[in-house]
Amino acid sequence: MPMIDPNLAQGIDFPPIFESQKWLDRARGLIPACTQTLAKGPTQFVQGVAPNFAIRGKGCRVWDADGNEYVDLSMGVGPLSLGYAYDRVDDAIRAQLADGITFSLVHPLEVEVAEMIREVVPCAQAVRYSKTGADATSAAVRLARAFTGRENVFCCGYHGWHDWYVGVTSRNKGVPDAVRKSVFTFEYNDLDAVSAGLGPDTACVILEPMVFEFPKDDFLARLRDLCRERGVLLIFDEMWTGFRWALGGAQEYFGVTPDLACFSKAVSNGMPLSILAGRADVMALLEEDVFFFTTFGGEALSLAAAKATMAEMKDKNVPSVLAERGLRLKDGYNRLASRLGLSERTWCQGHSARSLIQFNGGGQDPLLMKSLVQQEMIRRRVLWSGFHNLSFSHTPADLDRILQAYEETLFILKAGLEDAGLLRRFLKGTPVQQVFRKTSGFDTKPAPSAR
Repeated sequence: MPMIDPNLAQGIDFPPIFESQKWLDRARGLIPACTQTLAKGPTQFVQGVAPNFAIRGKGCRVWDADGNEYVDLSMGVGPLSLGYAYDRVDDAIRAQLADGITFSLVHPLEVEVAEMIREVVPCAQAVRYSKTGADATSAAVRLARAFTGRENVFCCGYHGWHDWYVGVTSRNKGVPDAVRKSVFTFEYNDLDAVSAGLGPDTACVILEPMVFEFPKDDFLARLRDLCRERGVLLIFDEMWTGFRWALGGAQEYFGVTPDLACFSKAVSNGMPLSILAGRADVMALLEEDVFFFTTFGGEALSLAAAKATMAEMKDKNVPSVLAERGLRLKDGYNRLASRLGLSERTWCQGHSARSLIQFNGGGQDPLLMKSLVQQEMIRRRVLWSGFHNLSFSHTPADLDRILQAYEETLFILKAGLEDAGLLRRFLKGTPVQQVFRKTSGFDTKPAPSAR
């Protein structure tokens, strides 16, 4: 593909966002942060350039409030594993809608979907449902505390908004000190840190089995063995890895079975459903000892969607397709960066089904680099927020379009990096802010008296 003049590339018109801006103005002061999900909110997009409101989607495309069409690389920030308005799933939802949504008795779909999960998820001897990922992780932690009779928790990754987890973050106001003092963190791939911290008061280790860094030196298997030796339950938070890395999630992909696992996002292609699965003896405490019940846990539309989604994933071997197409995108980005001499300033890493663009400022602000790339990708009608979350609906032609947009965008980034002031001059809107979700920098140990 030929190189282009950056001035010509910047001459491409931005999509108009007048209606998006009107909706954002209406949201300000009414909806705190103007969003229900931080990753979708205005702080994560270049204001003045990026759209803020989406109206509809189909396949891997989304239309904003002004009618602009984009190829979407976020896909609802995870849930749309098959694509927007996917026929097999939507047909299942419509069929169930005709019969009802929520009932006064248990619905057979609750059993059918649990049986499907048990078939593919190695640890799933028993299954319970809820609506959000934070519900499932919090239930898992409570269950581990009840089963072990211990209180302390070790975590690594992002696990939702509930007190037990958010107390270790910078947004911990309102969390009681007693809760914060029982939860500690460790750095991924640092088994020594875990070993040094686990003690007789540790109930569980909960982690995302992979974010964007692969496990090293059999980290997950050795962690499994360490937890077993110390009488600690191992919990996998598989919100991102479940049904993407493999149908059975990271535990199938890496061959390491945890005691409990939590799923959401990809399993129901956009419908709200979360899953807690695990060992029968641990899950048995949910019969009477541990309370985890919710009116909408058995809501039938989401379960119908999950049944159809899992069937489609199995029939079409979706995880393999996501990995194959994602690898092409990841390798394509890295080849472009290398060709332009940018491989030390920006690169793509992670599992092919979900990879992340990294930036090394080299003395300049990496958030400005990210903001400029987002601006130029949006200018080229690719909705981009820093990572590749492909769906089954992304075609090879879509990948060609994305890589072409990357080539033009990286050429502009290269020009911007030649002078410290150019990055900001190239940027036409307000830069994105630091994302709340941490993927590294975890390492808080209990005090010796707590071990």
